[in-house]
Amino acid sequence: MAAQRERPLTVNDLVIVDCDVHANDPPEALAPYCDEPWRVALEHLGDVPRRYLEAPGYAPATPFDLPVPGRGLTHRTVATADQMREDLDAMSIDIAILFPDFLLRMAVLPQADFAAAVARAFNAWLAERWVDPARGLYGTVLAAPQDPEDAAREIRKYGSRKDFVGVFLPTCAVRPLWGHTMYDPIFEAAQETNCPVMLHSVGGILHTNFPFNTEQFATQLGRHSVEHGFALMANIFSMIETGMPVRFPDMNVVFTEGGVSWVPYVLWHLDKEYHELRHQAPLLTKPPSHYIREFYFCTQPVEEPERPQDLVTLIDLIDGRDHVVFASDWPHHDFDHPREVMIKPFPAETKRKIMGETALKLFDFATPSTNGAA
Repeated sequence: MAAQRERPLTVNDLVIVDCDVHANDPPEALAPYCDEPWRVALEHLGDVPRRYLEAPGYAPATPFDLPVPGRGLTHRTVATADQMREDLDAMSIDIAILFPDFLLRMAVLPQADFAAAVARAFNAWLAERWVDPARGLYGTVLAAPQDPEDAAREIRKYGSRKDFVGVFLPTCAVRPLWGHTMYDPIFEAAQETNCPVMLHSVGGILHTNFPFNTEQFATQLGRHSVEHGFALMANIFSMIETGMPVRFPDMNVVFTEGGVSWVPYVLWHLDKEYHELRHQAPLLTKPPSHYIREFYFCTQPVEEPERPQDLVTLIDLIDGRDHVVFASDWPHHDFDHPREVMIKPFPAETKRKIMGETALKLFDFATPSTNGAA
């Protein structure tokens, strides 16, 4: 008698942890949580005309593309925790980690005291209005790169709580890059509170800092293809050259919203350079790939090669079965429904790890009993 074929896994068979969803954070919502004299500025910005996820002086962006009727990007936002939970239930997502919308670009703000005040307001707003472990909603502490000492205080304040599980490091036009030792107070606090640092990429701004000096690209197609992955690559190069994984050996690092296809390039090229120039990275005792393979990488936007098996091979090349975690990027235009990863030809065990099991361990979540905790 022929053996029965195993039933394919579905989203309802798994615990699904989404490592990247977005709470809409307009300036007027944060204003009541902001210190003076900056509160009045956020209140005022609530009345200033703005575009999708772009607010002058708060979330600057430089869209170049001509609006073409019927061909624009889908502009969605999630305004409340209730709405978020409803949306996640519809996708069978049990647990979600929250990032901002507007403040993805907060590293661009030039005034350090304003940036720190906005970050404090965001963290307080997220704590009061959004995070709720009973409903599977967890926060990330927004760390303002403009003021590492203040960011470290915020991490210690919220990172010791059960409802905040990571530290959001903005990458859009951040200067210097995150490997710089000026950020050591942030990393010290993250390691102390056992909070993974999560570098989240975003584009949409013309800036002198690599890789956002994109003035030669004529379209969103060109810019968007460069900004996300290149921003993560630039920061990982910076972290390796300064020996950050050696200086903070107990800190986990997560790279969000860049997919995974760029990771083999980084592994191989950094190792090649290290073999010739290891004296320039004296803190490293092993090739860069050894440290990078201990980092974590989010799936979104999941790659779609012509031969789907190639993505499985790529995941194996970077030891990704234990270091790749699911992210949807809900509700942004390029979000990935869980089924987008589920249909890839991964073995069942790998799907279980990517969709939830690895993240449960990484963020020390209790395993929910059913999908869509309500």
